[in-house]
Amino acid sequence: MEQPLFLTLFLIFSIGIQFVSSHQESGNWHCETDEESRISAEFRPGVVTLDGHADDWDNIEGFEFSLLPALDPDHDHEYKGGKMTVKALHDGKDVYFLLKVDGEYVYKKGNDNNCPSVALMFQVGESATYHSMGGCKQSPDACNKKTCRGHEVDIMHFSIGNAIPGRLYGGNPVDNRDGNGGDRFGHLVDLYAWSPHCMNLDGVSSTGNDTSAQNDWRGAWWHSSFSTHSGYSEEDSPYSTMGQKGTFYFEFSRTLRTMDRLQQDVQFTIGQPSKFSAAFWYPEDGNPWHGSGHYTIGCDWVPLDVPPGSSAGIKVVSRSSWDAANGFAFLLSVVSFGGQTITHFLPSKAYYR
Repeated sequence: MEQPLFLTLFLIFSIGIQFVSSHQESGNWHCETDEESRISAEFRPGVVTLDGHADDWDNIEGFEFSLLPALDPDHDHEYKGGKMTVKALHDGKDVYFLLKVDGEYVYKKGNDNNCPSVALMFQVGESATYHSMGGCKQSPDACNKKTCRGHEVDIMHFSIGNAIPGRLYGGNPVDNRDGNGGDRFGHLVDLYAWSPHCMNLDGVSSTGNDTSAQNDWRGAWWHSSFSTHSGYSEEDSPYSTMGQKGTFYFEFSRTLRTMDRLQQDVQFTIGQPSKFSAAFWYPEDGNPWHGSGHYTIGCDWVPLDVPPGSSAGIKVVSRSSWDAANGFAFLLSVVSFGGQTITHFLPSKAYYR
């Protein structure tokens, strides 16, 4: 079995992660980037509830991407189910993402490879390339934080085989207590890599573990074919009828800044762009997906803007409106005080509400 270009294929068990053999590319890498691809995480506080439902994202603009094979980004072989829509926003503290992908409902409890799966990848080191997950040339037995310095990428991967729709997964007290980026409950894990051959959970390395690390991501998933919004439990699996047409939704959040001191997390800065990508695995034609058989939203980094708060949500009242308000207030003053004129000093400039 191959290891993917974008994300090392791994099988997640309750006690950890088992890695598999590395990927093998065939032929020369060819990439035609889309210069117009760009995501903006606008400042929209108090809009989104992290529950997998997409209703609260309706007024948030997104970008629609073709999903191309990771190892061979050829449009002739793009994902047949449709495109992926990516939306993002921030509230000054956390950043939120929504991935929307059309696809017939497939789910097999306890088997990640027979369920859809998604990942986000971000550039951390300045020399980290999208291609080859950071692009460090060191061999698996020689890659480390010194030999691959500057090639770090941050990865969030969500395998839903054990995740109940609508429930939160990711960072939890049990795994964070152990000082790593794992998630033994829903397999929404926080990782870092220098290349496809050199990847670990946050806080884990070949030279020893660091107990200060944790999983900083939270997330949930949903499918439009579900008949209830009141919530599911594990006993309701498989939650819907297999093969129903519809849309998968994957919703995530993370603080803009983390306590990372190991160069394993991307640090978002308001007003400065970041670089990211997204990937999608799907068990097509009834066959479980394999590591390198996934799709991505492009063959290079996509810019992600995190703009500061704007006046979009601030109501500006014109001077003419203030003139009318002044006149009405003056009239009330005259009535209230038996005709005694009271001078009112009201702002002549726009006000914020």
